[in-house]
Amino acid sequence: MNSTSLMVIFVGSIFTNNILFASFLVMCSFLVCSNKIDTAIGLGSAVTFVMVTTTAINYLVYHYILLPLGLEFLSYIIFIAIIAAFVQFVEMFVERFSPDLYYALGIFLPLITVNCAILGVSLFMVLRNYNFLQSTVFGLGGGLGWALAIMLMAGLREKMGYSNVPKPLKGAAIIMLVTGVLAMSFMGFSGMISM
Repeated sequence: MNSTSLMVIFVGSIFTNNILFASFLVMCSFLVCSNKIDTAIGLGSAVTFVMVTTTAINYLVYHYILLPLGLEFLSYIIFIAIIAAFVQFVEMFVERFSPDLYYALGIFLPLITVNCAILGVSLFMVLRNYNFLQSTVFGLGGGLGWALAIMLMAGLREKMGYSNVPKPLKGAAIIMLVTGVLAMSFMGFSGMISM
């Protein structure tokens, strides 16, 4: 393994295989929490932290506990338990040190536990047979890719607040159209790097 392969995994997980736009995982919190840039940055940071940490721990648990004991069929349950524990830690941390962000995120902070993108990165890591370093880089890139996507959407939604959106497209319709255009723009990177 060389640094080029790590760079390919990192850049690929941000752009070409963005967990949100390529796999359409975790659309619910993406659409609801992308109203303001501050909220998007906070949620993107929390998701990135949880994704990196849980991907690394899930790798170790899977390869050093579950596989040797022949318990790989329990990986879904174990991965979700690890994710839930770290989300609880992040929730307590954010509540203690940033109460405004805690109240802005509301119910979506504890819902990171069921964030399918975090579980998806852990499962993709197993399916792609990444080693520990590759898995951690993949988790970091996946988190940064998701954070980039939600921040882009938040910026566009703030700008659309000053725009004259046609009446039939107001609300969810324009948001879904913008999401589709963003997904197509990220697809433009697919010729650059493939994983």
